[in-house]
Amino acid sequence: MLYNDLCEKLGAKVPIFGFTHSLDAVIAISQAGGIGIWGATRSTPEEIEEGVTRMAAELGDLPYGLDLVIPPGMPEKDNRPEIEAAIPAEHRAFVDQLREKYQVPNDGEPGMRSRFVRSEDMAREQVDVVMDSGISVLALGIGSPEWVIGPGKERGKTLVSLVGQPKHAERALAAGADMLVAQGYDAGAHTGVVGTYSLVPQIVDVAGPSVPVIAAGGVATGRHIAAAMALGAVGVWMGTAWLFCEEEHTEPEVLAKLLRAGSADTVISRADSGKTLRQVRTAWTDEWAADDAPNPLKMPYQDILIGDLLGQIERHRVEPLMHSPAGQGVAYHHELTTVAAVMDSLVADTEEVLTTMSQRFSRSS
Repeated sequence: MLYNDLCEKLGAKVPIFGFTHSLDAVIAISQAGGIGIWGATRSTPEEIEEGVTRMAAELGDLPYGLDLVIPPGMPEKDNRPEIEAAIPAEHRAFVDQLREKYQVPNDGEPGMRSRFVRSEDMAREQVDVVMDSGISVLALGIGSPEWVIGPGKERGKTLVSLVGQPKHAERALAAGADMLVAQGYDAGAHTGVVGTYSLVPQIVDVAGPSVPVIAAGGVATGRHIAAAMALGAVGVWMGTAWLFCEEEHTEPEVLAKLLRAGSADTVISRADSGKTLRQVRTAWTDEWAADDAPNPLKMPYQDILIGDLLGQIERHRVEPLMHSPAGQGVAYHHELTTVAAVMDSLVADTEEVLTTMSQRFSRSS
């Protein structure tokens, strides 16, 4: 019942995109019939090459893709000393205070966000690797630059732009995007201000009949998938669900917080990158929301300000500050599971909902 033109185009069994930073989970999603999307923005070009090589070897002709964040206004060069010199003393003092308060060891090593500067040069190096790879789907989480979309289409790749407002969709379409992901306020990670239920029909209207729209934000069950289709979407984009899967390798301390969390236990914070990021509420978000906390800096300055600290928090298991992006759909997940089990449940649940709806309306007519 879920197989449609999108599945036909991409070679998937079901129109479910699974976004995750874990290659193991990406591969499992594609093997289970969906479209695994690897979040590789914080990976070096060398790591991206290794990752796409592995996906190609293990997935063959199955559909899979990669997601990059290419926001406008980033510095031209990967020059960390230059970024460091521009960080205000007030912000440094606040981070030092957090380190002391929570006794985070300073091991001198960087974190995921501070291994390199989010710069134009780094983005171009990452894109070059993707263009030369067998990746069939390239998703753009922030920004839809023509210098990426144009060459990508020439290489036969499907270009997918994530959008949070109609004006974003219009810009992505003008740049040549093949598909749009309408990502609502409910979503984890970088998200906007319009709720999924309000956003999806607006993006469907902007896209018109020839551009597929994928619904994202709070999608957690078959009921959500059926609702997305009723709103005009032809598929869904999910991220939070995979955090509860063995293949994701979520840290035990973080998994425990996710398992306890309801929808209201997620908050939007700029503390991680300078961009809005919905995540599970922890001491980390509370500290940055306090009255005496400085306003987070813009990307990539916030990345460099807190990147080393975040890496050290994870490596030394400083539990109060350990956290994860998570959407409001977190409330629907209650146990550690597997990707295959999640996919099976989603498909069965959606088909049951669609069948029930069909029977209900046929009786009423």
